[in-house]
Amino acid sequence: MHKNEFIFHFQNIDRQTTPNYYDYAIVIEGIKAKLKNEIGIDFHMYADEETSNEIWDVLEEDLQENKEEVQLISYIYDGIETYTISSNHTNEKLEFIVKPRLNNAVYYYPRLKVALARATVFQMHNDMNHDFVLASDHESILEFLAYVLKRKKDYHKNYVTVFTDTEDGVDNKKERITTLVDRDQVFLEENLKKEIYRSIDQFFTEDGKFFRQYNIPYKRGILLYGSPGNGKTTLVKSIANSIQAPVVYWQITEHTSSYTVKEVFTSIAKMTPMVLVIEDMDSMPEEVRSVFLNILDGSTSKEGIFLIGTTNYPEKIDPALINRSGRFDRAYELKLPTDELRYKYLLMKQFDQFMSLEDVERIVQNTKGFSFAQLNELYTSVALQWHYEHEVNVDMICENLQADNKKSQTANWATTEQAKMGFGF
Repeated sequence: MHKNEFIFHFQNIDRQTTPNYYDYAIVIEGIKAKLKNEIGIDFHMYADEETSNEIWDVLEEDLQENKEEVQLISYIYDGIETYTISSNHTNEKLEFIVKPRLNNAVYYYPRLKVALARATVFQMHNDMNHDFVLASDHESILEFLAYVLKRKKDYHKNYVTVFTDTEDGVDNKKERITTLVDRDQVFLEENLKKEIYRSIDQFFTEDGKFFRQYNIPYKRGILLYGSPGNGKTTLVKSIANSIQAPVVYWQITEHTSSYTVKEVFTSIAKMTPMVLVIEDMDSMPEEVRSVFLNILDGSTSKEGIFLIGTTNYPEKIDPALINRSGRFDRAYELKLPTDELRYKYLLMKQFDQFMSLEDVERIVQNTKGFSFAQLNELYTSVALQWHYEHEVNVDMICENLQADNKKSQTANWATTEQAKMGFGF
């Protein structure tokens, strides 16, 4: 593009002629001049109205783990921070790290001939951050966007993306998967387990070839329901750990609206094939359910999305959602573990380091009605007693936990008139 194709040029304006534009344009002019001087290319600017989150997420990831692709050209202002201090939880430890700051810098992808800059524009009444995307030509920007989508899928394999509905829209952050769950750590009835994993595996094998071959819409939804503590979250974690595809958790809140529903599905459409997990489906506000249903029924909006919903209260779920093609095709109940599953689970937890197998079998008989979460608490109690006393009173621990279990089921925690929670005077 030649300069004579513009009506106004930066060299011909000043603060008196166009005061509001000048403060903005001087930043752009400085960035373009620096790129021309360092690289020798005239860059064109591109408006980014749909992929901004993806571009800057990938840039941040590349600066950490793919440094050969991107280089720092220059900082913009000398009076603004150039590095960011952040915390990182690894192996149950809190670590602090220093990483490059996206704001106030110009970065360049030499192979793709694309530059990115995030700058603060200081104006009379307010200061605003602006994102600038610059490329040598259209082919370069299109190749860069293809690279962004590929990189987004690659690093999503190590992270779970969490969408949270807020009063300002959808908050998007990624969390590294720290607690990996293998499939053999999931305790379900064998037929149920096989059916769920077979459905998952087929969905993410050969990019949907199975679905095209048998003329089945390439979208799937399952609803997991049952009492708390019976493995719904563990099952979802194992799925996230065992597939080579992005996994997104969508947290529904009191701020969930038709706008946030559309925003979530617009964002995940760029990540397919992928898994979308919606925990506590019953908490979805009634006034947005019709919008949610319409999106699920769309011919292409859910293409390549494997939807997993969870709930502890299936009776609160809209019947229109369940057992309907394209919505939740199947609903699976995760029941309380059987005697056999409890025995296998106790051995997996290595209860036999504290007691004989005969004692483990006795625990199985004394924990009827226990969830997996309650068995975890049992393990903690046993380990604590063993650590301090070097012996375990299995019957006493089971009796206490059974009593607590009954109280939680009846919500009757007070055993006497005086046994009340709170402060009495």
